[in-house]
Amino acid sequence: MSQTIDPAVVEHVTALAEKARVASRRLALMSRAEKDAALLVLADAVDAAAPAVIAANAEDIERGRAAGMSESLQDRLRLDEARVGAVAQALRDVAALPDPVGEIVRGSTLPNGLQIRQVRVPMGVIGMIYEARPNVTVDAAGLCLKSGNAVLLRGGSAAASSNHALVEAMRESLAAQGLPVDAITLLEEGGRDAARALMTARGHVDLVIPRGGADLIQTVVRESTVPVIETGVGVCHVYVDRAADLDKAQAITLNAKTHRPSVCNAAESLLVHRDVAADFLPKALTDLAGAGVRLHVAPEVTDYAEAAGAAYALASEQDFGTEWHGLEMSVAVVDDIDEAMDRIRRYGTGHTEAIVTEDRAAARRFTAEVDAAAVMVNASTRFTDGGEFGFGAEIGISTQKLHARGPMALPELTTTKWIVEGDGHIR
Repeated sequence: MSQTIDPAVVEHVTALAEKARVASRRLALMSRAEKDAALLVLADAVDAAAPAVIAANAEDIERGRAAGMSESLQDRLRLDEARVGAVAQALRDVAALPDPVGEIVRGSTLPNGLQIRQVRVPMGVIGMIYEARPNVTVDAAGLCLKSGNAVLLRGGSAAASSNHALVEAMRESLAAQGLPVDAITLLEEGGRDAARALMTARGHVDLVIPRGGADLIQTVVRESTVPVIETGVGVCHVYVDRAADLDKAQAITLNAKTHRPSVCNAAESLLVHRDVAADFLPKALTDLAGAGVRLHVAPEVTDYAEAAGAAYALASEQDFGTEWHGLEMSVAVVDDIDEAMDRIRRYGTGHTEAIVTEDRAAARRFTAEVDAAAVMVNASTRFTDGGEFGFGAEIGISTQKLHARGPMALPELTTTKWIVEGDGHIR
């Protein structure tokens, strides 16, 4: 049952949303050239603010460490000079992307002479609710500005200082350019009530996008009265088929788990066909053990894990459906592709699933039958990413089926309107 929200917080968030609405009307009228120029100036402002942002981030890291924050979450939170530079570059990358606003999706002239066309237009005001990822603050601001939307940002308390420094730099840049500062707003007051007020600001906010762990996402989906795009809890699998090239499988498994284990497109579970288990598991588990991965294994995998010198434990049923956010992985042997897909249906979250195989029929079955936002054939799960797909910065990875699915970039932040032109037509 939803909790009662402090009326003062509701009033505060509503007032900010209305200011954002006014700003969104100005953004909706801007040309691509104007928006691109603004984004490039914003990128320079983020670069120039790097010392202040890194100092603020150090406060967040110290606070998190004192509170017992895990190393993987600290990694998500941490900003250094290179990461701030990458955040600024993401704004430049967004500036270089095509502008979806005004794109004609379809159109025709009807037999009666009416001209109709479906055109992409901004959503209006978008609310972002997210956890300890300060890069999301800038990515969301840039993508929303480019798509003509104002954004209300509700970041997690763990990144409060970092988010404040980043948004302050961007708002000062907007003001210096003569653009509405309320195009980018950070909700800093009101605690969790501010997030709840944002979720329930129907009529003032057009869309809410949660980005974070399962608890955050489910809370937003459950309590929001504003439309929600559900994003990315990632219990992702790598299935090594009987017809796999085992060298490819070894490299893909290691990359999918260890390249950046804290993110949603990291692999959390390894499934290996029984016919290749004896050849593949000793090498793969040795690689994983060498990278510091703790294994949660089915009983028949224990001998392989022990021989590989891995830290391991017998996996519980829950372990196979766990998003580890770190250097941990569940491992099981399956009898065939059908058992692999059954396990993916049972434990997966519809994010990204990968098969390694040289059997085209097996690959076709897997891509046709596995229900996920992205299905990889002979490639790491780590490629499910807006930047890797060529979309630029992403605002999240949708695991739902309505409106948007997979990495969400500029087109997914628009809706459409129908424009009908006649010449005195009546019905």
